[in-house]
Amino acid sequence: MRTPFAEKLEQRGVSRRDFLKFCGLMAATLGLPAGSGRALAQSLEAAVRPPIVWLEFQDCTADSESFLREPTLINLLFDSLSLDYHETLMAPSGAQAEKSRLDTIRDYAGQYICVVEGSIPTADGGVYAMIGGRTALSIAQETCSNALATIAVGNCAWDGGIAAAAPNPTGAKGVGGALPGLSPLINLPGCPMNVVNLTATIVYFLANGQWPERDSLGRPRFAYGEEIHEECPRHHHYEAERFVLAWGDQGHRNGWCLFRMGCKGPRTRHNCWQVKWNGGTNWPIGAGHGCIGCAAPNFWDNLSPFYTALTDD
Repeated sequence: MRTPFAEKLEQRGVSRRDFLKFCGLMAATLGLPAGSGRALAQSLEAAVRPPIVWLEFQDCTADSESFLREPTLINLLFDSLSLDYHETLMAPSGAQAEKSRLDTIRDYAGQYICVVEGSIPTADGGVYAMIGGRTALSIAQETCSNALATIAVGNCAWDGGIAAAAPNPTGAKGVGGALPGLSPLINLPGCPMNVVNLTATIVYFLANGQWPERDSLGRPRFAYGEEIHEECPRHHHYEAERFVLAWGDQGHRNGWCLFRMGCKGPRTRHNCWQVKWNGGTNWPIGAGHGCIGCAAPNFWDNLSPFYTALTDD
């Protein structure tokens, strides 16, 4: 017998086969045993689906763009959740938009997920980012403190990103720095974050009633547990000391290691090599460009210049 959730998927044009394919992708991303997709599908069909409040602060909207670049995932995510507030995507604006956020906070206190994109200015009382006459800092305090969980998406929301790079005139901080003690806080760094990892994080919660295991930096281990350098398909060239020495040289055309061209894979933990981007089409190293370390702490300051080789591996 079909469940109401299955009927809803069908109404949205998502077939059972597509849904199972999606669950298989989520199971693989989460590192679950082979064949876990169907069990995950059953869990998702029965799960209570919380609303989402998505806040945007000091950002370039890249994480929202990443979110919108996966139409199949978006369809399924919208069928599983209610995106009650996202100032870039929602139809209302101004006071009506703020009412949507405040209504969710009031009506679903402790039940909604807060997604934060962008850094939070803290200098001079936080006046460098104002929405509806209020500081981003005060909005974040109000919204995150009443949430079921807060997910910081992208580097800016994680550790301040480029806005926090020296000299940082706005006092930009990530969510954890601006709101110390916030729990649970799940960090999904990357510039931008990969929407597959955001979806998998939420799917894990819907299926298990708890958030995925995280490392000391608050990042889910399924997405940030492995070093890109060790998992890179060019790693055997590194071991054989076959390096690209100039863009377009013979080594570059042969797919050799990009370490000498500044690749920051040895300093970066991320699953780019597994989930890739744009519907699994490709990823930076696969396209012939070195990793810039965008999922590493304070990468704008710590890992630049991006085309200079690391001094040690």
